[in-house]
Amino acid sequence: MSIQPMDFSGKRVLVTGASSGIGRACAVLLAELGAKVILNGRNIQTLQHTAESLVGGGHVCAPFDMTDTDKLCDWIKTLTAEHGYLDGFVHCAGVQVTKPIRLFDQAFFDDTMHVNLASAMAITQGFRLKRDRTKQGAIVFVASIAGLIGQTGNTVYGASKAGLMSLTRGLSMELLRDNIRVNCVAPALVATDMAERTKASMTEAQFQHMVNQHPMGLGQPEDVANAVAFLLSDAAKWINAVTLPVEGGYLAN
Repeated sequence: MSIQPMDFSGKRVLVTGASSGIGRACAVLLAELGAKVILNGRNIQTLQHTAESLVGGGHVCAPFDMTDTDKLCDWIKTLTAEHGYLDGFVHCAGVQVTKPIRLFDQAFFDDTMHVNLASAMAITQGFRLKRDRTKQGAIVFVASIAGLIGQTGNTVYGASKAGLMSLTRGLSMELLRDNIRVNCVAPALVATDMAERTKASMTEAQFQHMVNQHPMGLGQPEDVANAVAFLLSDAAKWINAVTLPVEGGYLAN
């Protein structure tokens, strides 16, 4: 282990959802800490925008659609064949649509669960198969405080994020033999494009009520990235199966 346990020099980390928001902030911070970052998203132009903001070298843009879960395992194998083994990954990719129960349908449910939950399992499958087992690997899933509380019109999203928390606990035990830790962060409302879409789906009073639930104000993407980097790093080498709320006092309010 490095004398500085937050040093990622010589490590290669995959960041999904790296085009914007929390994913972009994670990529920027991990690069600053010395990691070689593989940037994933659906849009190559926005990924390249993220790549241009990274310090250091060896970073790679790797666009891929998370909905194609049956091919994700082979995609991870291809990445490692081309760029070398991954030391960890952070799964930020996800979808959120506010929809009350009266508008529920199977397509909405399947799409949300597919992108937010199934993709995490498929990437983990590939990561487990293609890595250096002499080194401890680390996975961090980005869930949401919505998986811990009830939110009107956000039940399917919340269920998918609660699923990520359960996945964290199950995989943390299953992957011990592979020398892999699995942890999770659960952010409250963070100032991202997703938050802006949430705001657009509500009245001004409804959104302000949501903001008021955060005693420390809305979070910034960097606040979540700091927690993710810690859980990925050697500083957390004895931390496993944890869901860390990053929520500005929301749960205490």
